[in-house]
Amino acid sequence: MAADTTATAPAPAPGITEVADRQTAFVPVQTRSGRFTSTSVDDFEAVTGLEFEWKFAPLARVKHLTEAALDGSPVEVHSAEVEGATVGWIDRADARIGSAGTPEERASANAWSSFEKALHIRVTGEEASEVVVRRDSFGEAARSAHVVIEAAPNSRGTVILEQTGEANLSENVEIVVGEGAQLTVVTVQEWDDSARHLSSHFATIGRDANLRHVIVSLGGEVVRVNPAFHLVEQGASVDSFGLYFADAGQYFEQRPYIDHVAANTRSRVNYKGALQGKGAHTVWVGDVLIGPHADGTDSYEQNRNLVLSEGTRADSIPNLEIETGNIVGAGHASSTGRFDDEQLFYLQSRGISEEEARRLVVRGFLAEIISQIGSASLETRLGEAIEAELLRAQAGE
Repeated sequence: MAADTTATAPAPAPGITEVADRQTAFVPVQTRSGRFTSTSVDDFEAVTGLEFEWKFAPLARVKHLTEAALDGSPVEVHSAEVEGATVGWIDRADARIGSAGTPEERASANAWSSFEKALHIRVTGEEASEVVVRRDSFGEAARSAHVVIEAAPNSRGTVILEQTGEANLSENVEIVVGEGAQLTVVTVQEWDDSARHLSSHFATIGRDANLRHVIVSLGGEVVRVNPAFHLVEQGASVDSFGLYFADAGQYFEQRPYIDHVAANTRSRVNYKGALQGKGAHTVWVGDVLIGPHADGTDSYEQNRNLVLSEGTRADSIPNLEIETGNIVGAGHASSTGRFDDEQLFYLQSRGISEEEARRLVVRGFLAEIISQIGSASLETRLGEAIEAELLRAQAGE
């Protein structure tokens, strides 16, 4: 029998459309630093809620801050004159705008595209100073804002942003810490119950400089404060603290990101939260990236949540990426739990009522973060505010 000499025809070459499809196929972001960034809202797709950065958020309550036009006109701020620091306004074309970071998501870009002037806070004194800036005039309209905080080389100071009243606000806060500077930035959210606040913080930290960054969220319907810290010079360090107390129906989110770029940098992240009441929901996502040139990095992050009642939810996700093997240390921890029955029993055995014992345990749990602020008057006031939250909760029960 003659051999079969019929040849199989080769598969046709892929057409232009097929090649294009392959070239534009979706490739997941491989590292935290690889996310797309832009200051233009038009460069971002509409938010659907499927994106990881919006996975947990109650999108229906804040989508207008991602999609709608925002009023970017300046609002009144209250601040007393302080030696060694200045507070004023700069135009959006000022070269200092954009020196600390670039938006990674649509709400931040929408705010960036909309603001007219930026609030500029500059710390220059080598003797420690404290600047308190109060904002309470945003109202119900959807608005945007932009803040630039600078610490001159070798300066020392504390900047406290206190926020109260009504708000429908999306904003960006840039923080630039010069060489050898020691800066503390505290942002306190004590909004009215209906307020919605989305805030992205960007920080660059110079050589042998330290940033102490504290987020305190106690009021508001939806509050999302997500800081990104870039340790760009040798010897740079950051201490990132967070305190939140979510009541019924409140949603509080924090996503600290530590980017170790330079060698011999240090970071510590410590967030603590308490939740009480039906529908109270908190989210903490901690990202630490130790880059390929960040030899000698020393990093640790942790999040602790204390659940005070049924019907609450705490999401806690630590992430750690290491691209060099030559580090001092890196680790993370996360926990969510209820009251320690042994602690309550110990206090009650000494004649303290159950209600008072519970308040003591919560105050002790959160006191570690409050003590890191460094402002005695603010620490006292926040302790009183937490006590008031606990008393209201017990009255409601």
